[in-house]
Amino acid sequence: MFSKEESRQLRQDFWTSFGKSFPRKWILYNTKIKGLSFKFHFDTKKAFITLDLEDNLENRILCWEKLVALKTILTKEYLPDVIYEEVYFLDNGKEISRIYLPFEDKASIHNKNSWQDVMVFFNTNMTLFETFFEEYKDIITP
Repeated sequence: MFSKEESRQLRQDFWTSFGKSFPRKWILYNTKIKGLSFKFHFDTKKAFITLDLEDNLENRILCWEKLVALKTILTKEYLPDVIYEEVYFLDNGKEISRIYLPFEDKASIHNKNSWQDVMVFFNTNMTLFETFFEEYKDIITP
């Protein structure tokens, strides 16, 4: 069991190490599409990458329909195991739409032995996700 401070320090150490191991500028929130962002997630139970749609419902639906139309391309050419969830509830209860790819092995940010595998997963798959986005962002834009 880790104290809050130890847990905070481990999270900070992971993200610092990830940035040093794979130095590059990620798109993340800088998509130029309102409400659309890429995210990394790593906690004590799981790791995954996401493309989240958090805009108002009308724009979310427009964007989602375009992403669904591109699903075959995304799954055949970039990320075959990606999961589409039109309705996804965040821990705070907010409803969003999400496309995500989970890290399939057991991993915990508290276990430094899993860090390298998660970092490689993040780098490899987020690069593919962003490449897909860059290629098709003109289509995705509402």
